[in-house]
Amino acid sequence: MTPKRTAFFVSDRTGITAEMLGHSLLTQFDGVRLNEVTLPFVDSLEKAHEVVKQINLQGEDDGTRPIVISTLARTEIAQVIGQAKALFLDCFEIFISPLEREFGLRASHAIGRTHNVADFVNYHHRIESVNYTLSHDDGVSNRDLSDADIVLVGVSRSGKTPTCLYLAMQYGISAANYPLIPEDFSSMQLPSQLRSLRGKLYGLTIRPERLQQIRNERRPGSQYATLANCEFEVREAEALMRQEGIPYLDATSKSVEELATTILHEAKLVRRIY
Repeated sequence: MTPKRTAFFVSDRTGITAEMLGHSLLTQFDGVRLNEVTLPFVDSLEKAHEVVKQINLQGEDDGTRPIVISTLARTEIAQVIGQAKALFLDCFEIFISPLEREFGLRASHAIGRTHNVADFVNYHHRIESVNYTLSHDDGVSNRDLSDADIVLVGVSRSGKTPTCLYLAMQYGISAANYPLIPEDFSSMQLPSQLRSLRGKLYGLTIRPERLQQIRNERRPGSQYATLANCEFEVREAEALMRQEGIPYLDATSKSVEELATTILHEAKLVRRIY
């Protein structure tokens, strides 16, 4: 069996950047069993020395040296972590040094520039987008529905809510979602609340077998969760979306990240990076 390797994502702030970059790189190696550990807020020499001990102990337990991916802004802290018995990949050294040479400028090496609230306008916009999305989840409110950047439609449990929340949190998109229900299929018309919003509508669908699994976890043994009902709802929802000219994606085997990015691209939404 392939020995387990441990990867540490070390940061002086939240660790989100190191985690995302490191995970993206490591997923390229199918034959490696990886245990990923995020160590945020390593912002002092004392903490750095404790982290070195943790990394070295893990290496002894694994019987192979760990991988360390760092986004530490302060050079003196990164140097301490670099003394660990590990493969140390310093993202600041890898990327910032060439950029300094290119710009002819010294980088600030300031902590927390990526994920902070210094840019109040952008931060406020993101929080407002999340609040909007939460208050317009699953058709709960029709108030200000026209203010949505996009409205996702589809049958219940097809992935609308997590996709909307990802759009709001990652990109500041005000995303509402509205369920298509059997009453809509009997009339084969969009709910009245959505008819004036056709240009903002985007659909999600899902394979009936997967939908049955998801619904059965929520309401086991119910008519709602039967395969026959799932097949009916998916079939009718897709027919309604085609009739109304609503583009839609199959969410069965796509991650939330893939769904959100595809919708951003195809709906030509303004992509904000925080």
